[in-house]
Amino acid sequence: MRAVIQRVDGASVVIAGENVGSIEGPGLLMLVGVTHSDDEAIARRLAQKAYDLRIFDASRFASTPEGAREVSASDLGLPVLVVSQFTLYADTRKGRRPTWDAAAPGPVAEPLVDVVADELRSRGAEVAMGRFGADMRVSLVNDGPTTIIIDVD
Repeated sequence: MRAVIQRVDGASVVIAGENVGSIEGPGLLMLVGVTHSDDEAIARRLAQKAYDLRIFDASRFASTPEGAREVSASDLGLPVLVVSQFTLYADTRKGRRPTWDAAAPGPVAEPLVDVVADELRSRGAEVAMGRFGADMRVSLVNDGPTTIIIDVD
């Protein structure tokens, strides 16, 4: 399973002019890709890894442990916007047209993206989501900019 994690100061997903998910203020945007060998355990590990990354400057938040320099979204209870992104498994090694063979099909991928969101919720995160398979317009204010790629097997 693969994710692109972006530290944001607000993010939203719009489909056909309708805002279907958004977070306000500091938080994470997770673009999540699923491959054929992924399962629920991997999805849970991905969510935990992303939410526990220490990528926020503790000095910008009043509610951080004393002496901490970097803190995680979980330390701060920040929201997460989760968006499915099969294109994270594009193979571009040959030619100019990507192939998507490594991306899991919708019936496999969609439930695992839901597991990621459920695991984040179980950790106390407010989670907003895009809509699987939809033509989405994702907007964000990248804070930093900080963008990290995570692969979990």
